[in-house]
Amino acid sequence: MLAINVNNETSRLRAVVLGTASSNGPTPKPEDCYDPKSKQHVLAGTYPKQEDMVKEMDAVAKVFEKHNVKVFRPEEIKDYNQIFSRDIAFVIENKLIKANILPDRDREYKAIQHVLDQINPENIIELPEECHVEGGDVMPWNDYIFIGTYSGEDYPDYITARTNTDAVIAIQELFPHKTVKSFELRKSNTDPKENALHLDCCFQPIGKGKAILHKNGFLVESEYQWLVDFFGEENVFEISKDEMYNMNSNIFSISEDVVISEQNFTRLNAWLRSHGFTVEEVPYAEIAKQEGLLRCSTMPLIRD
Repeated sequence: MLAINVNNETSRLRAVVLGTASSNGPTPKPEDCYDPKSKQHVLAGTYPKQEDMVKEMDAVAKVFEKHNVKVFRPEEIKDYNQIFSRDIAFVIENKLIKANILPDRDREYKAIQHVLDQINPENIIELPEECHVEGGDVMPWNDYIFIGTYSGEDYPDYITARTNTDAVIAIQELFPHKTVKSFELRKSNTDPKENALHLDCCFQPIGKGKAILHKNGFLVESEYQWLVDFFGEENVFEISKDEMYNMNSNIFSISEDVVISEQNFTRLNAWLRSHGFTVEEVPYAEIAKQEGLLRCSTMPLIRD
């Protein structure tokens, strides 16, 4: 059995589900894209090729291997995007919560059945149907759970709005001893530079009490300010609109002082190293074209 356990974003990682690009299928039609960035690349003829994405994910698998992390991969579904394993489920404490995602993507969850079979069924939670949530919006942080949401009345109009207020309430009820803090995110179906698809597209806590933030990703300035005050201004790395667009906040922590980051994030990686982090650089620029990066394509199962 897998004794799943995740209390924060940075404790030493022991087991993880890493997505797969092994049978990603043909380039989608523009109208079938779930986010503005993918659509932009489809229209420009620069949508990523399968063999490039496979290489990028293999590079991440090698880093995990180097750090003795147990890696699970989804079973391959032919011609299907299974890169972003963070969207389909997430672990808080010893519970795995199935994400209620876009209905078309339910098959992705079934493709990790071999992992689910190793978890005590009592610890697998399915939220009520009206709760929409994706793992990219949910961050356990010790006594807190940070959740990105969108509560505007026009929620149904945004394919980029992935987590609703019902889900925030349901997660608070599941973990009454934690403080659930929600953040309203800026959404756009058409402009990727004005769209925070998930909370981890504009914010991520990293080890040593530091955090990466992008102010414009937050709709409510006081909520952004709360995070700055929580971590302390001197501990925050503020990213620009272009850096957010390239997914600089979507790196991934293996431990308090080891992170996996994209090799082109020059400014961020230099800052991390100057603060004593070991930065494992990987090529991930092709996968980034689908508005997701390292955190999106990993689902931690066990952290010490």
